[in-house]
Amino acid sequence: MGRIRVGTSGWVYPPWRGTFYPQGLAHKRELAYLSERLDSVEINGSFYSLQRPSSYQRWAEQTPDDFVFAVKGSRFITHMKRLRDGDELLANFLASGPLALGPELGPILWQLPPTFRFDADVLDAFLSRLPRSTEQAAEIARRHDHRVDPAHTSTDADRPMRHALEIRHDSFVTPAFTDLLTRHNVALVVADAAGKYPLLEEVTADFVYIRLHGHDELYVSGYTDEGLDMWAEKIASWAKSCDVYTYFDNDAKVRAPRDAMALRERLEPIVAPRPAG
Repeated sequence: MGRIRVGTSGWVYPPWRGTFYPQGLAHKRELAYLSERLDSVEINGSFYSLQRPSSYQRWAEQTPDDFVFAVKGSRFITHMKRLRDGDELLANFLASGPLALGPELGPILWQLPPTFRFDADVLDAFLSRLPRSTEQAAEIARRHDHRVDPAHTSTDADRPMRHALEIRHDSFVTPAFTDLLTRHNVALVVADAAGKYPLLEEVTADFVYIRLHGHDELYVSGYTDEGLDMWAEKIASWAKSCDVYTYFDNDAKVRAPRDAMALRERLEPIVAPRPAG
């Protein structure tokens, strides 16, 4: 039986204050508050800019030992360089602090832009460069350039590293793509995006990665009881053979944390219990 984790895509949203977060809760306590109710979260800021090692260290300190962070890969790699010429950029991203999360480091999420078409050669080259362990990641991180200062280029232990890829173009709807991911043991993101982007459910790695952006309206609409029941059933089925990570990205109307907690409640009988204390 795999481990099931449910969380949200990010946690810093002003509309959540006074709704999900209690009125008067200090902003610096928001992550800790969320981590008491859910067991994972996506770090979104790493997509927009390189973070600092001290930020990753602080986030790890604010959360329980069994909490896990998914880290969104740099858009400079995925959107601007479009996976090409990325060795130095990958080193900079890895040196910016993800390894400082220690045992709380979860999958790395690579999200491609909607205009990115399937190119087997480009994708194969990129996936081949990704580190499969924290020791490999530390070795790559040590090749960073002057743009990362300070840098974090070590790991407290050698652990496996997981990667997931989210696509947003119909050209990826081909067995050649899923076969490529399977060969590299990279998870295909199961993305519910109100029908705007492809929704593929093939299992291509030793874990499943789900992003729920809103079933009817992108980033806005919540999930009905029937919708949550459906996803709970799918997750329970996948979890029979692998770990499953699920993140709600329908944050616009404070639906993400509510839906995440409602889904986790449905999965409670099979979610691994959190250690006391």
